[in-house]
Amino acid sequence: MKHNLYTPLSLSAQTAYAELQDQLRIQSIDRFRILPGAFHKQMQKGRPYIYYGYRDLDGTGRMAYLGPEDNRILDLIKKHDAVKADDLQNKIKALAKSAEALGCASTLTKHFRVVNRLDQYGFFGSGGILIGTHAFLAMGNMLGVKWLSSNLTMDVDFAHAGRNVSIALGANVKISVHDALNSLEMGLLPISEFSGKTGAQYRNPKDPELRLDFVTSQTRSGGPVVLPELGLALECLKFMEFSLIDTTQAVLLSKEGACIVNIPAPERYAVHKLIIYGERPISEFSKSSKDLGQAAAIFKVLFESGNADLVRSAWTDALSRGPGWVKRLNQGKLAMLKRYPELLELNIN
Repeated sequence: MKHNLYTPLSLSAQTAYAELQDQLRIQSIDRFRILPGAFHKQMQKGRPYIYYGYRDLDGTGRMAYLGPEDNRILDLIKKHDAVKADDLQNKIKALAKSAEALGCASTLTKHFRVVNRLDQYGFFGSGGILIGTHAFLAMGNMLGVKWLSSNLTMDVDFAHAGRNVSIALGANVKISVHDALNSLEMGLLPISEFSGKTGAQYRNPKDPELRLDFVTSQTRSGGPVVLPELGLALECLKFMEFSLIDTTQAVLLSKEGACIVNIPAPERYAVHKLIIYGERPISEFSKSSKDLGQAAAIFKVLFESGNADLVRSAWTDALSRGPGWVKRLNQGKLAMLKRYPELLELNIN
């Protein structure tokens, strides 16, 4: 049985997405009008990234992350002063509606409100990463495709590299995740607390479709990891660090608007899904199936778009991490190929 995993977005949809991303990046740069400072380039592992350095109200030096250096962001820096904030907001909302109407995937409004509010409070600028199915949705738009399955979820999942993985994001920004979520007045309550800090999970008892989880990579102690700069404790997950390396940026869409989020690199996200496939208990069979479906769809897109080298590089990295990684990756691969035999011709490894 051959599965339809994705369909290419029309050129019009891809163009609308690219324009929306440009306008959101202008907006992110526009936030710094009131903060005297300057743009800087920093090298991380041989790759250039753009930051904005400024002094906070208390005199503390801050570095806000804007994105990887490319011609587009350099051009946006030059012209952002000519854009009026109100006009920009209206344009972003109109572009988001247009992109959705043309076929780009959008998320539930209540989920978007959470992600957007955390963005407004600086969560992604402080190293936060959107993971899980919402990252998968944003990834599809970024890759110019619309997923045909494995794209539904009730959870909104976030990660932070904590102190274990070096990533090219500003890490000296202090925010309160709890205050950000409380400001939404959506009934979100922390269900656990560690060391006096807000817990790693939020739930709305009256709304089963609104669940938030905050995670990080496994530590020697087994966690949790408390980040004072976020006012939050993160749940530790095995193998999570693999998705938190070489992150990228994408646009998350909804009927209310859009925002730029940090997400895992597609190839690392897909390989990670295979690794954790066998870790899920039988009670989470549906999530395991979704893991395989998302990995298969991403592999197919990357191979068919001429980016097989990205997959092979991530695969090699996973295999180099030890016998446990090799065993789990092979287990996930076999399960995926059994369910999606059409991927055999891709020679994924």
